[in-house]
Amino acid sequence: MADEKKIAEFSESQLSRSDDEGQEIAWTEAEEKALVRRIDLLVMPLLILGFFALQLDRGNIGNALTDYFLQDVGITQFQFNIGQQLLSAGIVLLEIPSNLILYRVGPAAWIGGQIVAWGLVAAFQAFQKGLGPYLATRLLLGLCEAGFIPAGLFTITRWYKRDETSTRFSAYFIGNMLAGACSGLIAYGILHMRGIGGLAGWQWLFLLEGLFTILIGVLFITLFPRSSGNPVSLLKFRYFSEREAQILQQRVLRDDPTKFQPRRSVSWAEARATFTNWRLLPHILVTLTCLAPATTMGSYAPSLVVSFGFDRLKSNAMVSIGAWCLIITNLLSGSIADKTGRRGPVVFLGIFILWGLTLGNRLLVDSTNGNLRFGVLTAGIAFQATFHAVHGSWLALNARTAGERSITMALFIMSANLSGIIGSQLFQATDAPLYKMGWTVILALISVAVVMSIAANVQYWVLNRVQKRVGEKRYHY
Repeated sequence: MADEKKIAEFSESQLSRSDDEGQEIAWTEAEEKALVRRIDLLVMPLLILGFFALQLDRGNIGNALTDYFLQDVGITQFQFNIGQQLLSAGIVLLEIPSNLILYRVGPAAWIGGQIVAWGLVAAFQAFQKGLGPYLATRLLLGLCEAGFIPAGLFTITRWYKRDETSTRFSAYFIGNMLAGACSGLIAYGILHMRGIGGLAGWQWLFLLEGLFTILIGVLFITLFPRSSGNPVSLLKFRYFSEREAQILQQRVLRDDPTKFQPRRSVSWAEARATFTNWRLLPHILVTLTCLAPATTMGSYAPSLVVSFGFDRLKSNAMVSIGAWCLIITNLLSGSIADKTGRRGPVVFLGIFILWGLTLGNRLLVDSTNGNLRFGVLTAGIAFQATFHAVHGSWLALNARTAGERSITMALFIMSANLSGIIGSQLFQATDAPLYKMGWTVILALISVAVVMSIAANVQYWVLNRVQKRVGEKRYHY
């Protein structure tokens, strides 16, 4: 607590010093709103496009399964699951190092370079054959993608005020969800290219979507501004005047002085404060347990729909229905969180609804009514990650400094990718096609998430009562 107070006092003193030196300016509410709209049209679309490309390249392997991917490559379902775990492991390994580099070099160069790197790997996946190349490409894809999501979240906190972040975090995750919604429709078309040029449909899928990602990376490097204080792209495109740049920076710092970044590296005090922050534990457990089933659905939802009695290729398009609904529930959650100023209850409600729908999926395992099973599965997909973006903004708001916020976001996404390691093994060939054991484990995991979301809310409620007595800064919940 002492370290946190020193860091916060340092940030506030530096901001005051900046104002004393003549940097303080005034602006109208209308002027600020106009600038925020311009940020929304400049910063958010590029981040969303990057997230769209990430999820497209990470999740299209689930569509590939419906086009004889296992048989063509020569691997088993168990080996396929191992490859999915390696993807998540690669992301986890470089999550924090990636964000430390981001903190030093900025988002334009680092995030843009990442997008190009994983786009190359994603495209060349089209030519893999055998277990070794399959495992190597999944691991390499994860290593190249590491750090992108927390980097985007941290970048958003540098451009927006506290009561604007939940909505923008939710908008950022639209890229993820839009990819999930579009991937089935895109795959339905591309997989029909099997035989063209001597390539399988899944090979065309990897190749075309990988090339698309490389294009997004080039656009990001070309157009993304360096920072709110220096809104100029790497190719010298300037988007705001000097006065507007000062407004962009000061409006955020006045709202939250802890976002002041006095150095280009994370201090040891900030790293220690983050890694010893016991308040993060229920958040990490929520993410680990509640996102694991989303990984399972990302790989196996099209195959599940096939098992319900629907066409092999059409199943890819049908799964997208739930993903489109997820975009709506995600945006709604972010909007409610910002308008009410309550992130914790929104997180709990989203997880609780998911728990009820998961219970329905488990109870219907033996049902022969394919339409009913598809309907409940679709509803489950529509709520499988509504809590996630709001959860991230909740964590970001409770970080005490810019450096601590950067590491916290990395830990947050690390736990999300660790959940991918869990989720990759929930459905086994010996449990197919009903996956009774798999659905039972999923229900148990989400039950733990419900309990941990309650614990996260309660801890801040209790801590705030204590903080109120001693006059300390209160926590957001």
